[in-house]
Amino acid sequence: MILLRKIKDECSSRQKEVYSLDFIYRYLSENEQLKMSVIVATEIVQRAKEIHACSPTATAALGRLLCAASMMGNSLKNEASSITITVDGGGPIGKMTAVSDSIGNVRCFAMNPNADLPSKANGKLDVGGLVGNKGLFTVIKDLGMKKPYMGSVEIVTGEIAEDLTEYYHESEQTPTACGLGVLVGTDCNVAVAGGFLVQLMPGASNELTSVLERNIAAMYPVTRILTTSGYQGIAEAVLRGIPNSLLTRERVNYKCYCSREKVTAVLRSIGKKEIENMIRENRTFDVHCQFCDSVYSYTKQDLQNLLHSEV
Repeated sequence: MILLRKIKDECSSRQKEVYSLDFIYRYLSENEQLKMSVIVATEIVQRAKEIHACSPTATAALGRLLCAASMMGNSLKNEASSITITVDGGGPIGKMTAVSDSIGNVRCFAMNPNADLPSKANGKLDVGGLVGNKGLFTVIKDLGMKKPYMGSVEIVTGEIAEDLTEYYHESEQTPTACGLGVLVGTDCNVAVAGGFLVQLMPGASNELTSVLERNIAAMYPVTRILTTSGYQGIAEAVLRGIPNSLLTRERVNYKCYCSREKVTAVLRSIGKKEIENMIRENRTFDVHCQFCDSVYSYTKQDLQNLLHSEV
C-alpha cells in the first residue's frame, strides 16, 4: 500500500468576507475502500480566537488543531469517548491542546496564545515557526475503557496536517492524507476555516490510491476551495473519479464541559488545610476555565460551606 502523505496546509492573511455554519460531512466510497471527513469550522476557530485573544498566527495554529481534533473525535463510535491532541514543538506558542467529544464539539488552549511571528516571504502565516518542530505530537483516545490509548510521534513540521498524517502512519498504520486551512482577515478575524481527513481502508487497491494522490496533488489550497465552493468543493476535489456517497452531516461547535460542580470538586480535592488558608485571606476567589471564558467565583462563605461539607 502506498502511503498518502500529500498535504495541503495553509493560512493566508488576506481579507475575506465568508462565514458559514460549522459542520462535519462524512463520505464513503462506493466500494467502501475509502472514507473521508470534511469540516467547515469558521465559527469554532473565531470563538477560540476570541476566548484566548489569539494573535493571527496563533489563530491559524489553534484553528488547524481544532479542525483535526474535531474530525478525529467525530469518527469515534462510543458516545462517551473523547480525543485529546497535544502539540509541544518548542515554538513561541508553547504547548497546545485540543479536546473533542464523539460528535466533534471541541475546545482548546495554548500556553502563549498572544505569541506571533512575521509572515513568511510568500505572505503565509508562519504556523510551523510558531509551533516549532522539536517535540511531540500526542493523541490520547479515551474510549471508556480502563486505560486510554495514547500514541506520540515526533513533530515533522509544526504545520499540524503533516504531523497528523505522520501520527496515523506511525501509530495506527493507516494511509492518510490531511488538509487544513485557516484564513485570517486583515481585521484579524477568521474569514474561513476547515479541512479534510481522508483514509484508505484495508485492502484498498493501488489504483484507488493513485487516483487519490493525483487528486490531492492537483487541489487548490483548502481555504480557496472553501471560499469559492464550500465543503462540496473539497469533496469534489479529493474524490474526483471515485464513486462515493455522503453518509452524515453533523453540526459541531466550540463547546466546553466545565461547570461549577466540577470546579467545586477540584477545590474539595485540594484538602482542608488549603481551603482554610483561602478563607483566612478573606476575599473572593475567581477560578477561570482554561478552555473557555467562564469564571467561577467563590466567596468566603462559599469556601466555609465547602469546608463544612467536608467534615
